[in-house]
Amino acid sequence: MKCLYIGGYGPGIQTIGDGLTRLASPSFLAAHPTLPVLYAVGELAQGWITAFTTEGGLAPLDERSSDGDSPCHVAVHPSGTLLAVANYGDGTAGLHHLGPDGAFTGEPIVLRHEGAGPVPDRQESSHAHQCVFHDDVLHVSDLGTDEIRRYTLDGTPLESLRLDPGTGPRHMVFTGSRLYVVGELDGIVTLIDGESRQGTPASRREVVNQPSHLAVANGLVYVGNRGPDTISVLRADDLSPVAEVPSGGDWPRHFAIDGDRLYVANQRSDSVTVFALEDGVPEPTGQAYEVRSPSCVLPA
Repeated sequence: MKCLYIGGYGPGIQTIGDGLTRLASPSFLAAHPTLPVLYAVGELAQGWITAFTTEGGLAPLDERSSDGDSPCHVAVHPSGTLLAVANYGDGTAGLHHLGPDGAFTGEPIVLRHEGAGPVPDRQESSHAHQCVFHDDVLHVSDLGTDEIRRYTLDGTPLESLRLDPGTGPRHMVFTGSRLYVVGELDGIVTLIDGESRQGTPASRREVVNQPSHLAVANGLVYVGNRGPDTISVLRADDLSPVAEVPSGGDWPRHFAIDGDRLYVANQRSDSVTVFALEDGVPEPTGQAYEVRSPSCVLPA
């Protein structure tokens, strides 16, 4: 059986095949690049980050405050020496140093931000949604201010990348010089390459769409669509549509690609559905895992 770590809004982190580790609202997970260590955010008003060792099951290693409200994303630098967290509630991002055992060390660097956007019920203030390390720069998508905030690894602010008003950038991914961003509020996937920009709807269905996650694999872009409850497949070079398939449940919050398998966390139907990738297109396998309110899937 494939080992999966699944975070969400249920009673804790579900390990498929190995039980449950209780933790309040572990809505996003990230793995250390070289050590058997897993990190989880606790999406609470007083947010937390917890580190676990993964050898022989999950065991607590360390924890600390996220220094913000409602952390919703965590990422680890490829060097394994730095962790970044995005706090959705107050827009704060943070950089946390990691020791040789993967535990937290030193004082965090807190990155506060202010601003707003044109959608009053969603963009009344800054809302940090995702942290991505690329070329030793920390990129933070800010749904509330329609920008990708950028910082050096010591927390020095760099010029932000501005997006169209009302985009509501949620998740992003880099491939070489190309940056793909999906807007939760406008439902658009945008490809940015230098000064060039192009965009396309994340879903072709005639319903309101709030895209969630996106990933790039084998020349294709995959996007989760909440509302249509589908996974879209686009060509990475020009964003032309390849396929759009049902997610196998309700409200696909996150997904993960692992080899020839795609795992989709359907938050509102309490299930993680499994797809086979046939020439890059997700095909249902009929397999699903029952998990309460899943919001993140992390293959071991």
